[in-house]
Amino acid sequence: MRFRISAIAALLALGGCIAGLDPSYDGPKARFAGSYEWLPSEHHLGGFSGLELSDDGARLHAVSDRGGLVTARITRKEGRIVAVEADPPRPLTRRDGQPISGFRADAEGLAILPDGHMLVSFEGFHRVWMYDGSGKAIPLKLEKWFRDMGGNSGFEGLAVDAQGRPLVIPEKSGQLTRAFPVWRLDGDAWRNPFDIPRSGGFLPVGLDFGPDGRLYLLERLFTGFGFASRVRRFTLENDRITAEETLMRSAVWQHDNLEGLAVWRDDTGAIRLTMISDDNFRSIQQTQIVEYVLNAK
Repeated sequence: MRFRISAIAALLALGGCIAGLDPSYDGPKARFAGSYEWLPSEHHLGGFSGLELSDDGARLHAVSDRGGLVTARITRKEGRIVAVEADPPRPLTRRDGQPISGFRADAEGLAILPDGHMLVSFEGFHRVWMYDGSGKAIPLKLEKWFRDMGGNSGFEGLAVDAQGRPLVIPEKSGQLTRAFPVWRLDGDAWRNPFDIPRSGGFLPVGLDFGPDGRLYLLERLFTGFGFASRVRRFTLENDRITAEETLMRSAVWQHDNLEGLAVWRDDTGAIRLTMISDDNFRSIQQTQIVEYVLNAK
């Protein structure tokens, strides 16, 4: 009993430290709507890092950092996920149509283009590939500076804007005081239209544009004991951030290692944040699908 009380006290103290790292946070603007544990026997994959949902939130696509893709159907009752029925997982493929393997298979980000084609960002060998249904990958423009990013510091977040342009954000910026650069594929080159300020020790892991046209960023903080998560929202005008707000920030251990983010509007008209966790293929972790609903204004 003494150990349990001490452990709880330590976690409360740790939570206080986390709050101190993010002094601008003035409370949640999104309410917790539920969490669903997606069992390995149901998805047969794991290590999910990128997430996309259909406009109605009923269809799920997720990529694994071991080079796999899974699609599934989501059932909700009274606004909470009660079942997720997955199709058999499929391997992500190379340009020759063969499955990706080794360090090249570390898929981290996922986005769907307006024409239905799928984009996937990878770490290790940093790149963004498109899949058009042909069974073969189509590489997007490579830049020499992609190679300068660390092996575990690549494009964690991937999104597509209203003009159909891919945007990526790396997990690390290179310095604790340096903002995170956002890169956008404009024509035949990746350009850096704006940066996202960093704060509180959180690092980018998921990116999506919401139905309101604003940019949503999922961030993760690893304390050495567990994970905390945060979602920020940015209003953009002419490639400039004009407004920023923190929508939610979880306590350590409240959720698992959330890495994928999808933003959509449910049948009540409310914007939902759906996130998926990377279980790192460890039995002590879980694949969770976590949802928050933005508070009405």
